[in-house]
Amino acid sequence: MSQSNPPQNAGGISLTGGAAILAPITAFPNGVPGNAMVLIPIGPNGAEMTKKVVDGPVALQMDEVWKLLGFNGPAVQVQDDQGRPIAIGLEDLLGGLEKHWTENQEDLMRGRVFAQELMKHERHAKAETVLSKIVARGGDGEDWLALGVVQLAQDKLEKAEGTLKGALNLMKGNPYPALHLAKLAHKKEDHKAERDFAEQAIQIQPNAVDGWAYLFNFVKEHEKSDEKAIAAVEELANAPVNSKTAAPYVALQGFFANEEATRDKAVVLAKKGVERSPNDPLALLCLSALHGQMGKLEEVVKLLAPHEALMQTDVRIAHNYFEALFQAKDMQKLTALLNKLATSSNREVKQFAIERSRAIAQMLAQQQAALQAALPK
Repeated sequence: MSQSNPPQNAGGISLTGGAAILAPITAFPNGVPGNAMVLIPIGPNGAEMTKKVVDGPVALQMDEVWKLLGFNGPAVQVQDDQGRPIAIGLEDLLGGLEKHWTENQEDLMRGRVFAQELMKHERHAKAETVLSKIVARGGDGEDWLALGVVQLAQDKLEKAEGTLKGALNLMKGNPYPALHLAKLAHKKEDHKAERDFAEQAIQIQPNAVDGWAYLFNFVKEHEKSDEKAIAAVEELANAPVNSKTAAPYVALQGFFANEEATRDKAVVLAKKGVERSPNDPLALLCLSALHGQMGKLEEVVKLLAPHEALMQTDVRIAHNYFEALFQAKDMQKLTALLNKLATSSNREVKQFAIERSRAIAQMLAQQQAALQAALPK
C-alpha cells in the first residue's frame, strides 16, 4: 500500500486527511517510493511482536493503520477524477459529500448521494436530517422510503409509520414500503398487521423474493416449524395470480441451501421454481448453484445448455455454465461458449468472456510448456 502523491481531489471531494493507492509491489519496477509503507497481513495466531516501530516492522491494529496513513476514519473506496479506485478516510468522504450538498441544497441528487453513504455507515440520525430536507423540497417515493427506513432504524415508530405509508402511496408498484411496514408492525408486536403487510408486499409484486422470504420467516417464528412455514408460502404461491412466478421457491430454497444436511430439500424447492418459470434467471441461477455445490456438473450443463441466449445478457448464468464446463474439461464447448459471449452487447458479459479466454489460453500454454519440458532431450 503506497501513499505516494495521492490525488488531492477524489471524485470531486477535497481531502483534508490522507489517501492511499493500493497496488502490488510489482507496480513499482523502478523501486518503491520513499514515502511508501509496506503492509504485510499477519494472522491472529501469529507470534507476538515485541520490537518497537523504530527497530523494524511492528504488528498493527487496523485503526492504527488508518491513522498512520493519515486517514480520517476507516478506509473506504472511491474513484478519483480519472475513474481509478483509491481509498480515503470515511470522515473525509462524508465531510466532502456534506460540503457538496450544503453548497447547493436545491440539487437533490447531491443530498441523495450523501444520505446513501450515511445510511450505509449507519449514521441514521444525520441521514434523517438530510432526507427530511429532501422530502420537504419535493422528494420522490424513494426519498420517502429511505426516510422511513432511517426513522425505523432509530425506533421512531410513529414517524416511520407515517413516512412509510406516504412511500406506499407514492410507490404503487414497489413492495418495499409494505415490507418495512411489516418490520415496523413486528417492533410494535402487531402480528396481524405484520402478516398483512408481508402479504400486501407479495400482492404488489409477486416476483419480489424478499416478500416471500419475509412470509416464511414470519410463519416459522410463530409456528416454530419449517414445514408449516413452507406450507403457508406454497398455499399463497398456488393462488392463480402467483402460479407462474418462481419467486416463492427461490426464496424457500435459500433457507436450506447453505447446510449440507438440508441441501437436498433446497434442490427440490429450486426445481419447483424452474418448473414454474423455466426461463427465470434467478431460478436457473439458484438451481445450477446447488448442483454445482453438490458436484453434479452434468446436471448444471443439462440445465443451462438451452439458455445460452440468456447468457448473452446475464453474466451470472454465463459464469455458472462456464465453471461447469471448465471443471468437466469440455474445451470444445468452452471455446464455443466464449466465442459467442465475446460478441455480446452486454459489457459485463463481454468482459467476462475476454478474461476467461485469456485465462484458458495461459493455462494451455503452461500445459504445453510443461509437456515440452518433460520430453527427453
